[in-house]
Amino acid sequence: MHRLLLVFFAALLVAAGPGAAVRFRNVAGAAGLRFTIDNDPTPGKRMIETMAGGLAVFDYNNDGRPDIFFTNGAAGLAMNKDAPKYWNRLFRNDGNWKFTDVTAEAGVAGKGYGMGAAAADFDNDGNVDLFVANVGGSTLYRNLGNGKFQDVTAAAGIRDDLWAVAAVWFDYDNDGLLDLWVTHYAKWPAAMDRFCGDREKGVRVYCHPKYFQGLPNSLYHNLGNGKFEDVSVKSGVAQHPMRGMGVAIGDYDGDGFMDVFVTNDNAPNCLFRNLGNGKFEEVGLVAGVALMDSGKPVASMGADFRDYDNDGWPDLFLADLFNETFPVFRNTGKGDFRDAGYATRIGPRSAKMSGWGVGLFDFNLDGWKDLFYSRAHVNDLVEQFEPTRYRQPNAIFINEKGIFRDGSAEAGPDFQVPRSHRGLAFADFNGDGKIDAVVSALMEPAELWENITETDGDWLIVKLQGVRANRDGIGARLKWGGQWNVMTTSIGYASSGHFGVHFGVPKGQGADTLEIWWPGGGKQLVTGVKPRQVLVVRQAP
Repeated sequence: MHRLLLVFFAALLVAAGPGAAVRFRNVAGAAGLRFTIDNDPTPGKRMIETMAGGLAVFDYNNDGRPDIFFTNGAAGLAMNKDAPKYWNRLFRNDGNWKFTDVTAEAGVAGKGYGMGAAAADFDNDGNVDLFVANVGGSTLYRNLGNGKFQDVTAAAGIRDDLWAVAAVWFDYDNDGLLDLWVTHYAKWPAAMDRFCGDREKGVRVYCHPKYFQGLPNSLYHNLGNGKFEDVSVKSGVAQHPMRGMGVAIGDYDGDGFMDVFVTNDNAPNCLFRNLGNGKFEEVGLVAGVALMDSGKPVASMGADFRDYDNDGWPDLFLADLFNETFPVFRNTGKGDFRDAGYATRIGPRSAKMSGWGVGLFDFNLDGWKDLFYSRAHVNDLVEQFEPTRYRQPNAIFINEKGIFRDGSAEAGPDFQVPRSHRGLAFADFNGDGKIDAVVSALMEPAELWENITETDGDWLIVKLQGVRANRDGIGARLKWGGQWNVMTTSIGYASSGHFGVHFGVPKGQGADTLEIWWPGGGKQLVTGVKPRQVLVVRQAP
């Protein structure tokens, strides 16, 4: 009888309903994923030092396994990668939770001070390419398809010598070619020596953003044949200089054109509505996402643009600093958003947290997307000024039908380790259908989180192959089993995730039909869909 009871309770745990606990374990060391962001911290407290750390997850060698790329810092005011410890790093996924450093042979060690990364197939040749956002002199790498990358920045017409933080690939004019959006922070005089902190105590800290003059975003139109045109001015994008941090894409108004959301540091956020004629209109304030209901801007970091309440409209999630609460903007479906931080309970549960990256995925396969935040404060000496910590553990919020609870304590002992976390991206690294995560940290080891959640839920990963649309299908909207998702590679903070579109549903509740709305128009139905598979869908001609 005792044994039967144990079996019964174990079955209840595995088949837990909505809101079931999510569990992770850090396998980075055992997997050979040994990487530390060397941000070259100095007594002068250069602002760039605390903002490094983006990464990208993508299958660079087309073997079906997601690989991991980390951006890294550089030395001194010249910002040179004069030692291997400053190299950007590419790790090949060899399967069975084993990774190999292939940076040198792939040719992506890089140059300059790295910030963010964005992965996508910009030339539609079937190989995923990579853009690296740097502080002065960003780099576009073309994937040659033989395990190597070629720096094509100059040849492509990309001239970005500003302080770039993040970037995203999307097809803003629906011509089948991916365009590039780059977010900039501020003018950066490397020799700047403003003192911020307490001179009497000899305490120097990173300066408040208000001392930095913001910069506009840039938009590069893909002309084909490997060439781009800077259309920042004529598209209207360059008219709004801010201190940009994160960037995310979504068709918030359902007009068939991808819109762009940019988080700004201690300034109103921007929502660039795509007018469909090559121009953008900044509508952040009227759409309700520039500020929270308090009317004050916050230190907005990373963002994710996905549907959390399964109503078909993409919502916005942000990370920010202690005492600001992590913002949530719910899409009403009527062209605007509502501050839902307290309605979702994320507001009160995040008030004492600081965060950088955020991602919305169904980690426990119950049909509701959960939240993962990479956490830390921006100021490494904050304990001397505020009742909070610089190093913080990551956070998990479990989605219980549109209301979130903090599930961090249930996520496992590894998950409680505080670090100076920054970049964040996701993928199913081991092919079990559950979404895993990778997180970078300043001067501390990166983390590779294997999802070990006990669940009998079903899943589906969809990989798109555009024919009339861009090959990656970026911008496509998908519906399966009552849940909606979008194909995008923008995620976390200054990071990118290119592995397909993931769905989770309770056991037996996956639909027979997958619905796809391709960028540029056209709805496609895929019937006879079985769960627990990676489904490759080629766009109908």
